[in-house]
Amino acid sequence: MSLTSMILGLFLILNMIFAIFVVFQGRRDIGSTWAWLLVLYFIPILGFAMYLFLAQDYRRVKLFKWGDLTKTGIRNQSEAQLDSLRTSEATAGLGEIAARHSDLIQLHLRGNRALWSGDNAVETLTDGRAKFDRLLADIAAARESIHFQTYIFRCDNLGREVLAALAAKARQGVKVRLLYDELGSRRMSRRLLKPLLEAGGEAAAFFPSRFRLVNLRMNYRNHRKLVIVDGRIGYIGGFNVGDEYLGLDPKFGYWRDTHLRVRGSAVHSMQTRFILDWNQAARKHDITYTPELFPEESPAGQVGMQIVSSGPNSRLEHIKQGYIKMIAAAKHSVYLQTPYFIPDASMLDALRIAVLSGVQVHVMIPDKPDHMFIYWATLYNIGELLETGANVYLYKNGFIHAKTLVVDQEIASVGTANSDVRSFKLNFEVNAFLYDADVSKQLVEAFKRDIAVSELLTMDIYRSRPLRIKFKEAISRLLSPIL
Repeated sequence: MSLTSMILGLFLILNMIFAIFVVFQGRRDIGSTWAWLLVLYFIPILGFAMYLFLAQDYRRVKLFKWGDLTKTGIRNQSEAQLDSLRTSEATAGLGEIAARHSDLIQLHLRGNRALWSGDNAVETLTDGRAKFDRLLADIAAARESIHFQTYIFRCDNLGREVLAALAAKARQGVKVRLLYDELGSRRMSRRLLKPLLEAGGEAAAFFPSRFRLVNLRMNYRNHRKLVIVDGRIGYIGGFNVGDEYLGLDPKFGYWRDTHLRVRGSAVHSMQTRFILDWNQAARKHDITYTPELFPEESPAGQVGMQIVSSGPNSRLEHIKQGYIKMIAAAKHSVYLQTPYFIPDASMLDALRIAVLSGVQVHVMIPDKPDHMFIYWATLYNIGELLETGANVYLYKNGFIHAKTLVVDQEIASVGTANSDVRSFKLNFEVNAFLYDADVSKQLVEAFKRDIAVSELLTMDIYRSRPLRIKFKEAISRLLSPIL
């Protein structure tokens, strides 16, 4: 037997061992398992190295100090709210819309301990410059603390403007903490952060590399975007920090996104989420729970809300379950905006069932890609909806990055989670679930304005796409469980 044959035989045996490892390791879903076996088959040995980097299972890993939930009283509060919802009087006290969807509230309370609050005021922000002008004004007015969390923090003009604003407040004695994801903000450096740190601010990276250029946790990213100012004002939504979010990148053009500015007790839930993430990333600089971080104020409005988070360390896909529950409750309409549409079978079936039940389902996706494989996989899945009779729109006025779901113009979700497997299972995400007709109608009006600069994708147009596009879609679809 030649040396070459021996080496090939050894590779084959090793690859079979790797394949067995993939099949039996953890409790991965069958679609993901088959996708990884496909990678191993076509890319032997190297495919297993990719698996080590991209497929760790964090469901049994205690990443966060969940004892903190006891410290803040969330565990007791969530159980008390569940107990109260068992009576019809308490359910009626939530308000007409929230009472009608009390089962959705209970889902988030039981599964995620997402506290209900009904005293919030919400402002919707759909333009990058308007959003950052509002945020910078709130930062300038901060007196006690600024907690800033983002996935991408670019060190361009907008990034420097935000860093300068944060450093200025730190010099005034405001406690400033900046939390960013290391992969999303891979060009961030201590040199760029130096003015903030010298001013007394703090910064931390989520899941940093343990070795230079090697990060075995690179596939599990903190995709959350939160800003909490003085524990009284909260921001949540899709905007990261960078010039492209102001529409200044010629590749994307106008950047259409959705963010919320929140006042009310829902901000306390956003604050808790930030503290949990910060204490995981900056273990030597833990935030202690003090009343100043959770100030009591009079009601800011009447919007009902829950702040729901999910991540790979959770056994349940909390945000996806919320989406499915909302879609299943639809009687008239569903409006969904997402830059990536790679749902699993359960969510795709929920949308199909809604369409077949007579619900008007409207889905909007970008007409241009920012990630090629994800774009082709999105187009494949969109075809599945078109066949059922959904209305699909291709956004033409730049790039749409909004992550919004509105049902019957009375309940909605806005946050960081895309409608794809990555957001539902692999990334750390956070969404606001809203029970309010006014906010829901504002989001629908924004959707309708976007229709004016979009193209309706018909079945005839979809079927006429070139063979090369269909081939790309087919390959991307096979890999979609691990994209």
